[in-house]
Amino acid sequence: MDIELARTFLEIVRHGSLAAAAEKLHVTQTAITARVQKLESQLGSTLFVRNRAGARLTANGEAFVVYANQLVQTWEAARRDLPLPEGYRDVLHIGGEVSLCNPLMLSWAAELREKIPSHALRMDIRDGENLLRQLELGVLDAALVYQPEYWPRLQVEQVLEEKLILVRLAAKPAPYVYIDWGPDFRRQHDAALPEKAKAALGFNLGPLALQYLLEHGGSGYFRTRVVKSYLESGVLEAVAKAPEFSYPTYLVYSGTAIRRPCNRPSACCAK
Repeated sequence: MDIELARTFLEIVRHGSLAAAAEKLHVTQTAITARVQKLESQLGSTLFVRNRAGARLTANGEAFVVYANQLVQTWEAARRDLPLPEGYRDVLHIGGEVSLCNPLMLSWAAELREKIPSHALRMDIRDGENLLRQLELGVLDAALVYQPEYWPRLQVEQVLEEKLILVRLAAKPAPYVYIDWGPDFRRQHDAALPEKAKAALGFNLGPLALQYLLEHGGSGYFRTRVVKSYLESGVLEAVAKAPEFSYPTYLVYSGTAIRRPCNRPSACCAK
């Protein structure tokens, strides 16, 4: 199937009408209509109900969204990767959440380069939900996430057990900064510390929250590995008797990834 047909379909879905999709793709509405007709003919299905208000997806159209995204993303990944770099026979695509970049993702990249020199390496940093979707689509081979989903064809292994501990800037311990570490943390934190659940200052990205705390002062929950050096230097101090929360890291990978040379993917991550 022509990838442009899938790309056109997705533009109509995003913008809600054939006219808006035509403007976005810099083609005529007649061309867009012809593409839709060709796509519907190839699939043997009506994808849109068209009216004055725009274009509404049919049940078949709703179902095709997943396939269209997969077609476009797989094609774009192929265009990025091919031809393979000279001297390499395959490409590994691995991903990780932003707050895992340093040091875990860096260590994993270095380990993979050493252990599998025949493979080029592509690193993709995204939020956990996007990484899991990329895995499901087959665009990624493996990813490190905090909140895995147990979907068919995806394998899940816990590779690291960390804690979130309450620390404060020694020179200026206030105010309390709420860092959103996901639904499990929110549930446990708000039950244990209800008075801090409505903090005036909050972040949903740990590295940014830590930078703010170091520059402006305050206290908040951070991963033990991240704040270790600051605690040892005395810049930060742990808050005595404060609750601690478990925060494990998981490796998620496609069941088909066992065909890769690295048949124990968690071994590289746990270092």
